[in-house]
Amino acid sequence: MANEEALAALLDREAIRELPVRYCDHVWRNDVDGLIELFADDGEFIIRTSEGDTAVAGREALVELYADGLADAPRPYIHNHVVDLTSDSTASGRCYLDLRSAKHNMDWLGAGFYQDDYIKRNQSWLFQRRLFTVLRIDEWPGSVERPSR
Repeated sequence: MANEEALAALLDREAIRELPVRYCDHVWRNDVDGLIELFADDGEFIIRTSEGDTAVAGREALVELYADGLADAPRPYIHNHVVDLTSDSTASGRCYLDLRSAKHNMDWLGAGFYQDDYIKRNQSWLFQRRLFTVLRIDEWPGSVERPSR
């Protein structure tokens, strides 16, 4: 049974590691529908800055956020994805982000990291929660306003 459990854990980690990769691919292709499909129905996205948090939850709010934010043609590059399986159907992870702008000759926009909570529903892994901590951002996407305290 140990080999079956190890194989299941390996397959789960690989499926989870696909999520941020596909997330970036959908952002690059301006594919809001594909992006939203990576989230659970009650999924949540949070932007954290030193001034506070901005959060949206649920597919409708996520569609609005991403449709607006992708209009500025951000180009994300993620690195160093770490995954921790917490059960057969939950996990957490971190990955680090460099963000560039296709609208401005691929100039550097900022950096930060994602702290993710994943959930397995109907044999597929999804984002339950993405918390993006901004370390530096030079231009905010779309109409996202800098959080204030």
